[in-house]
Amino acid sequence: MTADPRCIQVEGVELAVWERAGSDPAVLFCHATGFHARCWDYIVELLPAVRVVAIDMRGHGRSTKPAPPIPWKQFGRDVAAVARELGVRDLIGVGHSMGGHSLVVAAAQYPEAFGELILLDPVILPRGAYIGPYEEPHYARKRRNRWSSPQAMIERFRERAPFDKWNARVLNDYCEYGLLPDGDEFVLACPPEIEGAIYEQSRARESDPSQEIADLAIPVEVVRANAKTTDDPGRDMTASPTDPALASRFTQGRELLVPFTHFIPMEAPEFVAERIAEAIRRRRSA
Repeated sequence: MTADPRCIQVEGVELAVWERAGSDPAVLFCHATGFHARCWDYIVELLPAVRVVAIDMRGHGRSTKPAPPIPWKQFGRDVAAVARELGVRDLIGVGHSMGGHSLVVAAAQYPEAFGELILLDPVILPRGAYIGPYEEPHYARKRRNRWSSPQAMIERFRERAPFDKWNARVLNDYCEYGLLPDGDEFVLACPPEIEGAIYEQSRARESDPSQEIADLAIPVEVVRANAKTTDDPGRDMTASPTDPALASRFTQGRELLVPFTHFIPMEAPEFVAERIAEAIRRRRSA
């Protein structure tokens, strides 16, 4: 990945976009709530030499931190705007959790750019679950924000659930690039008040992507955690928030159940890289 991101202006914010040069088809990565683009680094290294684009969503990483709340479909509009600015075509979109929701919205808004989607336990709920935002503040608002160093964060998380199941390299990248310097200390690159506010909007009526799902006419692979499920996303971080019937709602949807928790890219990066490599082979032979 580039040493520094490209900055793209979208609807009043500056989005940090990390890239790797390479051949087509391009792969575009969208991360989960509270994460950042560099969480994909290890997976990117495992891929063939294709072009890679990874976005720090607004409020995350090195992108602008707007005041919450941030509507969920705004993230999808941002992804579509980045794809349009970069001029990509027939790309493979890979999204985890909220990033999967964002890709569905983006691909429906700008279908010329997308050839296939891989959704890793996306936060796309059953239609009837979009009943309004949460009234109670999400506990992520109380997340520890200040750290002496990335290494201190790694040591703190290494043996604690759910991080104890993560690939060590991914955990290192999550901590190293998930902090920003602030004087003699570091603060989270996704401020707790923003992370909490995003979770609180996850089941808002306007977050429902049912129309975008119906509009998509490209292949979509739904990789769903074969763990307990919940219609309360963000309250149990290991449970799958994905509608069990989601794959059947796409015109070209297919489902793959996997023996991991919601944190599929963190627990099984090699598996995710192989799913992407298979998609690359499909696009090249199409």
